[in-house]
Amino acid sequence: MIEKTRCRWGTDGAKMMRYHDEVWGVPEFDDRKLFAKLILDMNQAGLSWRTILNKWENFEQAYEGFDIAKVAAFTPAKIAELMQDPGIIRNRRKIEAAVNNAQKVLLLQEEFGSFSEYLWGFTDGQPQINHWKQEAEIPAHTPLSDAISKDLKRRGFKFIGTTVIYAFLQAVGIVNDHTVDCFRHQELS
Repeated sequence: MIEKTRCRWGTDGAKMMRYHDEVWGVPEFDDRKLFAKLILDMNQAGLSWRTILNKWENFEQAYEGFDIAKVAAFTPAKIAELMQDPGIIRNRRKIEAAVNNAQKVLLLQEEFGSFSEYLWGFTDGQPQINHWKQEAEIPAHTPLSDAISKDLKRRGFKFIGTTVIYAFLQAVGIVNDHTVDCFRHQELS
């Protein structure tokens, strides 16, 4: 069997390879899945993706299957409970931001029909396909992530700086940042 060429980061273990091959960069339009990835990328800030990936199932359980309405209704008691959960990142600011952002996603759904419509509206519904030769060329943020981050902040979202948003855009396929030699670049273009 011929081994496929992948982005270098996607070769670091079976779990990372599966995430790279099946999830990262695939255009996502489901609001719950978009919200899930936003929560995960917010929690990654200051940590490795491996840490978040290894806790994904725990996050899914702690955040009620990433049900937006349920997370939006989390009480101070529920937040205190999550602060005791060793299976997730126990950062009060990140947990409170997740609850706040769920509430704001509900408002975006009212205004735009869906979280997906809001997000994909920044690119007219089409993925932005980049052609990076090496991972070192990939920026930490772009004018697109700057614009979305700024608009989300204006709408009251928290913990969504431009670097977090760029990682999120890559994860949900709004931006295709697989390197050109990676087999997923062509598949997703």
